[in-house]
Amino acid sequence: MSDSTKVNGIDNILQQYGSSTATATSKTQSMGKEDFLKMLVAQLKNQDPLNPMSGTDFATQLAQFSSLEQLTNLNNGITNLGLYQSSQANLQAVNLIGKEVTAGKGNGFVADGSPVNLYYDLSEDAKEVKINIYDEAGVLADTVSAYDQAEGVNNLTWNNGQDRSGNYTFKVYAFGATGSTLPVDTLVSGKVTAVSFKDKSIYVNVAGQELPFSEVREVKG
Repeated sequence: MSDSTKVNGIDNILQQYGSSTATATSKTQSMGKEDFLKMLVAQLKNQDPLNPMSGTDFATQLAQFSSLEQLTNLNNGITNLGLYQSSQANLQAVNLIGKEVTAGKGNGFVADGSPVNLYYDLSEDAKEVKINIYDEAGVLADTVSAYDQAEGVNNLTWNNGQDRSGNYTFKVYAFGATGSTLPVDTLVSGKVTAVSFKDKSIYVNVAGQELPFSEVREVKG
């Protein structure tokens, strides 16, 4: 048996191990470390005693196996870390129930006869901000405006909300010094009434809207 045959034989084991690990969908379909060692021992037992594997070749194969083992352990560690982080995020979301938060990706609120604060996030200073408020049927109910608003999170109070009740939505328009339209994000503020888990994502219910947990900007109290 030539040196190249010996090395290639164990290289084939490594290739089989890597292929099985990469494509396995269950424990029975993948080769574990114990299986690899059994095959390696069998390879050594069946080698030509008159032309055994050199110490250098054997050390090389063990080094390759050591690298595979380290990668397997690292992969398991990353998987466990991901599960831990996921459970921590789930717990943090559940703990928000009943708390006041401000969150992005929302544009609705519930009027209950009290003045309503409408929040928005400006990408830069704005000369003018205008907010259109729509009722549940999508009809324009009112418009409020403010001037010389600073970059960041701001809010306008809709005082006419004290005369209204029901579900409303709002749209924010921001304008620069030259009248150009500026990017602006609408925010909602209210108590978290529920938490849901869908498609490996977490959502919080605020002001009657289901919003991504990652969009929570502020927790009050």
